[in-house]
Amino acid sequence: MFVGRQYELKRLETLYESTSFECVTLQGGRRVGKTALLREFAKSKEIIYYSAAEVCSYENLHNFSECVSMALGGAPKQEPQSFSEVFTRLRDTALARRLALIIDDYHLLAASQRDISDTICEQITSWGKDSSLMLLISGSYEQEKGSDKQAHRDPIMSIRTANIQLKPFTFFEQKRLYPGFSLYDVAVVYGVTGGVPGYLQYMDPQAPIEENISKAFFDAAAPLLEEPHNILRREVRDPAYYNSVLRAIATGKKKNSEIAEAVGLETSACTAYLRNLMELGLVEKHTPVTEKAGKKTIYSVCNNMFRFWYKFVPGEMSLIMSGQSAKLWRRVADEIHAYMSGVFEDICREWLAQQNQAGRLPARFVEIGRWWGLDPIIKQESMLPMLAYADDEHAAFGDCVWSDEPAQAEALVSLDERSRFFRYANRYLYLFSRSGFSQECAEVAKRIGANLVMFE
Repeated sequence: MFVGRQYELKRLETLYESTSFECVTLQGGRRVGKTALLREFAKSKEIIYYSAAEVCSYENLHNFSECVSMALGGAPKQEPQSFSEVFTRLRDTALARRLALIIDDYHLLAASQRDISDTICEQITSWGKDSSLMLLISGSYEQEKGSDKQAHRDPIMSIRTANIQLKPFTFFEQKRLYPGFSLYDVAVVYGVTGGVPGYLQYMDPQAPIEENISKAFFDAAAPLLEEPHNILRREVRDPAYYNSVLRAIATGKKKNSEIAEAVGLETSACTAYLRNLMELGLVEKHTPVTEKAGKKTIYSVCNNMFRFWYKFVPGEMSLIMSGQSAKLWRRVADEIHAYMSGVFEDICREWLAQQNQAGRLPARFVEIGRWWGLDPIIKQESMLPMLAYADDEHAAFGDCVWSDEPAQAEALVSLDERSRFFRYANRYLYLFSRSGFSQECAEVAKRIGANLVMFE
């Protein structure tokens, strides 16, 4: 079932309706819905759709030629010897009428035919400006990342006219697109899928959250049991240390030195693994808002499915393979509350960013993030899940309470005290809660002018 992506779909439609040449690149991570978007767009149109395969160059050439022949009618007199020959045939049609060509999984084609981007660019350039071709390229076409691959600039960039970056659904998009889930369930589902459509398909709104997670992760035949390993195997040559680094971060190690010690690496070697994981979009580096990168840098797993998997799956493979998912769930249930507290913080920052973009906040904030550092009063490390600043005079501070009970006044008082570490003339306080607020908390909020935001 195709849901969402209306903005991206409308943009493709607008480009298609143009009579000029268009080269559109579609980027996005695994299972984010690139192919689903392209198929939806291709409905009721004269479009040549070629899905590249992980095969040799000759077979990709043969399959591509067959695909073009079926769309345009009539087979070539003889088997083409190059991709240039096939594109020459496309040229004659594209000069006469609007023609769209989709090449999906382009990175697989580029892997088998190293000069394919040069060939396409040379062909397009030779056609001049009269072509009515719309070329859509989807996949990891721009550059190969990671320490095991040589990054390079792709010639496709020179003819590209538009780029669409397809991202996972935000929490609020997921909430709107999957109304069958309860509010609690949609949050947990977001916490284990990260809004990735390919993972959301395994979540049934009619089933308990325990059943959904167990079927997706905690069974010998579960569809996501091997997902992180499979992704890493495709991206890096030796995934062993990458697995260990991700596991260390997911289980609470945040600093480079802590991660290196947990994995048994020198910090310099760990830095290289972290850098590669950041390039792959699996790890994110954080610095406290208002401060420059330095000793306070910490790392997190930025893909929720990876974060959940590396926290709960690797150490429990024996239970999973022996069919004891119920026993495993009891262990997970004891820790899911703490896990979701971090996810809830992400959701709350997302809410603040949306409100900021819509101009609904008392100031236009230029940066929204987290802050951590030394509490000058108690001389201990302190943390603010949310800090946003507009200028030297205006800043917002937030905390998040993921609890079955209403947030108490103490949480708001603590937030107010921590916000006073900073010398902003105008301080705006936001306390978020999943289960509402106590009467005392509401009274304190009214007295100090704080904002109470209910999770709903």
